[in-house]
Amino acid sequence: MSIDSGHIGPSAVGVGQIGPSRDTLRLAELLEGASSAVVLTGAGVSVPSGIPDFRTPETGLWAKVDPMEVAHISVFERDPERFWSYYRPRFQALGDKEPNRAHEALAELERRGLIEGVITQNIDRLHRAAGSENVIEVHGSIETSSCLECGAAYDLEEIDGIFDRRGVAICSICGGPVKPDVVLFGELLPEEAMARATELAVGADLMLCVGSSLVVHPVAGLPQLTLERGGGIAILTKGETPYDPDAELKLEGEVDAELSGLVDALS
Repeated sequence: MSIDSGHIGPSAVGVGQIGPSRDTLRLAELLEGASSAVVLTGAGVSVPSGIPDFRTPETGLWAKVDPMEVAHISVFERDPERFWSYYRPRFQALGDKEPNRAHEALAELERRGLIEGVITQNIDRLHRAAGSENVIEVHGSIETSSCLECGAAYDLEEIDGIFDRRGVAICSICGGPVKPDVVLFGELLPEEAMARATELAVGADLMLCVGSSLVVHPVAGLPQLTLERGGGIAILTKGETPYDPDAELKLEGEVDAELSGLVDALS
């Protein structure tokens, strides 16, 4: 597929503007013209659900804490109390979050057969909760935590019941350490998930990147695979990304409004 060069620049519906913006219509054209499209999402897609992203000054998750000091596998191994003092409240905060219009729009695009699936860096389960079916969670999910000794799995709703007096999650079956089924700093990404994500990226003639700074590797290398195979990329995120010069289209509006507008334009 050959994707004509589109306007690269911010897109937003202005006050009093009726209907989708020019860039939203352009994105609709790109999707309708693609024989195989895939979506890659980052933390920005969940911000409208009340979940902070990572790098925004003052409000990002890493603005006031060094992730290497609380979310590294070595911290989990040597100081589980410190690790869980950070992750336990985060699990509790994420557990009651609901999908927003961006998640719902992406689920609708999949239902209509316009995208093959969603590759996400997020661990919050919201794509699945919104109805997306082919979701590849390359960083794992808070859905379960597992004992590293016997393999027993605990659902998110169960995890709070297995903390000991120190505030550390301990297996109720064998007493072994329980770790969230998410990828921590210092760990490799799941082979199967990355293989599926790579397959989608290689086979896509359009990759839509939503809410991601596209700087965390190896996931940040997926758009390059699409480009190398002759496909195009469109980006919907605030701030610059390394792929902006290569994008057929760059939108910087609110992800929930932009994707809802996209569905309307396709309708």
